[in-house]
Amino acid sequence: MKKKIVAVFLCAAMVTGMAAGCGSSSDKKSETSADGSETTELTLLIDTDVTIAGFEAVAAKAEEEIGIKVKIETRPGGADGDNIVKTRLASGDMADLCLYNSGALLNALNPEEYFLDISGEDFVSRIDDNYKSAVSVGDKVFGVPYQSSQAEGIVYSKTLYEKYNLEVPKTWDEFLANCDVLKENKETAILGTFADSWTAQVPFLGDAYNLQQSDPEFAEKFDAGEAKWATTPAALRSFEKLADTTQYYNEDYLATTYDDGCDIMANGEAGHWFILSQALSNIYELYGDQVNDLGVFAVPGDSADDNGITLWYPAALYGNKNSDKTDAILKFMEFYLSDEALDAYSEAVLPDGPYCVKDYEMPDNAYDAVANDIQAYFESGKNAPALEYISQVKGADCPAICQELGSGQTTAQEAAQKYDKDCEKQATQLGLNW
Repeated sequence: MKKKIVAVFLCAAMVTGMAAGCGSSSDKKSETSADGSETTELTLLIDTDVTIAGFEAVAAKAEEEIGIKVKIETRPGGADGDNIVKTRLASGDMADLCLYNSGALLNALNPEEYFLDISGEDFVSRIDDNYKSAVSVGDKVFGVPYQSSQAEGIVYSKTLYEKYNLEVPKTWDEFLANCDVLKENKETAILGTFADSWTAQVPFLGDAYNLQQSDPEFAEKFDAGEAKWATTPAALRSFEKLADTTQYYNEDYLATTYDDGCDIMANGEAGHWFILSQALSNIYELYGDQVNDLGVFAVPGDSADDNGITLWYPAALYGNKNSDKTDAILKFMEFYLSDEALDAYSEAVLPDGPYCVKDYEMPDNAYDAVANDIQAYFESGKNAPALEYISQVKGADCPAICQELGSGQTTAQEAAQKYDKDCEKQATQLGLNW
């Protein structure tokens, strides 16, 4: 049995938040490098669960090219680490750079008080417009993407698709028809990895593109308490799709883990897996080029005319507004978005999806599923962020509710009603008028 690679989750909405820890920057002094030039040291505090190999490659290049050295410090993950971030911000003891969530969770940190507004900087024009909105409050922009995005879609076996002459579906009915073919031929049509409950959410959350196309104002109305999942047809449809998957899972889906899923898909033992495309990197670490036996397509909608994918955005690097090294922070951010920096990152860690940076070409050795499949949705504009990047409210019990629905214990309507009640708890905590 090959050693398993533990999944690293990039957003608090599923497993844990990403945020930077903190430390004082006022006592950091410039150093003198071997050639006599001055090197400025910045600090970055980061979640211990976050992959840093790509960042380290960029930081090494930054020290060489622009004379900025970044010292990495860590904080714990989860709620404890999140509280540390908030405490350090309030006490004025934050690091020069802070890694934290993009999207709605950013608002909880009061970024206008603590983070540098970079909206007036020329380099901000390189940031993808949709991502830019996820690191903005009003007309102020605060962050740059830490790493690539990833798709929240369906990984599929190209081997099984070729064996049974299947075509990539553009509608939900076409997808179910493909599942029927696989099931009739005694194949696992959909891989369930419900032993890791967060994976049960992906069919539901990955339908966000379709929801936003059908009801563009849903997120805004939901936050305002004017719309609900159970009473909005386009929103309820996401739960209905999850309910449709029940009959196609592997027999042991409740005991199958995410790590098991990487093995199963790499070896062509299942046709489909609703999962974040970060799984491609896990599979590559375990099985090398077998990763290119897999493709990715979007959770289909009900019309072939509008087929697009949901993207899970990366966390962002934010600059400490109260640091005495704001010029160096801005210089480092600008470098971080350069082709040279992105090339260095990609050499260390291959991207799981498109970078949220305009006009950057994927590396030649990118996974086929990223370079050919996911990137096509990005370039055509047929993509939208997961709902939690535009809505403030996501219920904490989403994994359990989706697990119950996916395993046939509840109906789509019942699950939607449970989720509305779950979301109401968070809305109340946020002070929303529900």
